[in-house]
Amino acid sequence: MKRISLAFLAALLIGAAPARPSEDLLAADRIRGHVEFLASDILEGRDTGSHGHLIAANYVASEFRKLGLKPGGANGSYFLDVPFRRATLANPPAISMTINGRTTKLVVGKDAAVRPNVTRREIALNVPLVFVGHGVRDARLGIDDYSGLDVRGKIVVALADSVPGVPSEISAHLRSMQVETAGAQGAIGLIEINDAVTAISQVQRFGSRPVVDWIDAGGRTSRGGAAQALVALSSEWTERLFERAPRQLKAIRADVAAGKKVRGFQLPATLSIAATSNWQDFTSPEVLAVLPGSDPQLAREHVVLMGHLDHLGLYPDAKPGQDAIYNGALDNAAGVATMIEAARDFVASGKPPRRSVLFIANTGEEYGLLGAGYFASHPTIPAQQIVGLVDLDMPLLLYDFTDVVAFGADHSTTGRAVAAAGSSMHIGLSPDPMPQETLFVRSDHYPFVQAGVPAVFLMTGQANGGAQAWQKFLAETYHTVKDDLAQPIRWQAGAKFAELNYRIARNMADADQRPLWYAGDYFGETYAPSQPKAQRKPVR
Repeated sequence: MKRISLAFLAALLIGAAPARPSEDLLAADRIRGHVEFLASDILEGRDTGSHGHLIAANYVASEFRKLGLKPGGANGSYFLDVPFRRATLANPPAISMTINGRTTKLVVGKDAAVRPNVTRREIALNVPLVFVGHGVRDARLGIDDYSGLDVRGKIVVALADSVPGVPSEISAHLRSMQVETAGAQGAIGLIEINDAVTAISQVQRFGSRPVVDWIDAGGRTSRGGAAQALVALSSEWTERLFERAPRQLKAIRADVAAGKKVRGFQLPATLSIAATSNWQDFTSPEVLAVLPGSDPQLAREHVVLMGHLDHLGLYPDAKPGQDAIYNGALDNAAGVATMIEAARDFVASGKPPRRSVLFIANTGEEYGLLGAGYFASHPTIPAQQIVGLVDLDMPLLLYDFTDVVAFGADHSTTGRAVAAAGSSMHIGLSPDPMPQETLFVRSDHYPFVQAGVPAVFLMTGQANGGAQAWQKFLAETYHTVKDDLAQPIRWQAGAKFAELNYRIARNMADADQRPLWYAGDYFGETYAPSQPKAQRKPVR
């Protein structure tokens, strides 16, 4: 793949990013200080809702206050407390399957499992099953896997495979919406059809792991729709569902592999479930601060820089003397530290931005983008005033990066702001090196995309040793106790990443035109249909 022409893209952006006020040789040391505190053992991995995360949140708020940023949270504070609920199964559920009139009790943890539920303590169901293909319904794409099917009050069975003929990011989005889509059609439960390895993993962990979600005063959660019963089945029992069905699963999978459309049908099966969940309610704060804009016409609009503050907490099965702390130095103490430094650059410039800039340290990212999702659903400023966003998640500060990847850059003009800022620092903007991972839908910016906000997720790139560094980190360190301060972190790379993000946010905040979705882009047309759109420009 050819690299994007930065000079061309930079020329498209109105107004150049102002230079950083001065070359601050202490920036690297300040970032190091933030990371050393946030990733210290004393914070015990900053798990959502933990005392360590609360200390970290207060630390970030104090840094915002020292910079003179205004509180952006609830009730004039720097915080928005997210109401969470942790659900666990009170005892092993009872699950049985009836196929062609013959009922079999399933072995929980081997044959099947059901997830704990955050909205219903008691689940008692005996309902038919319906196969719904990929479980996708999207008028824009002309896809309706529910056409001709009555799933009201039933559990749907859906393929977890990518949707044939649909770009990877859009396919990942559609699959992430399976529960909501099923619920919109009246279904009360969902069973995913996975490969054998994934099926075994889900059956083993569905019942043993708690479910954490936000739940607001109205009982809404991030998981709507058919979330009453989310069930995992072993590959053996999934195959049995289709043995006397209109089509067997092997033939269906062959059609999917050939890119053919798969149609749904009623299955000759009924599933019975009886389960009880225990609940633990707690809160964990988002940290929010605002640098007010100076332009009378534009100051109501907000550009967002954000990164998640939480990490994985403590390893519960650690043996005596074994490291049990998921410090999360690069994931994502480094992202939060560079965000704080970018905020400092704004203040030190002595020139307020035209638009306001909102800084957010999110909670609950590791549980499924929950803090960001709660704020996107319950914003402390009018949602329509958030006009563009950059998400800083896990910058890999282990090499002298010379390029960045902005996941989502090809969906909106936010990518042009990244390219222009990078060009001013001789940093390249490279295309997504791993589109199969669909990272655009997997970090905290994504709930804002679903609220109609043009956004990108920024990471250090693959050039100048980056590919090797990323490969090694993901294979050996990511989401392990090794992501700590013993790594050979290059603090000057952190200073460079912070300056880049300052310039990106400055470009978006000072430009005459707010960031725009591209005309015809799936996400822009789906989530912001009434917003003005920009025309895509040819890349040279």
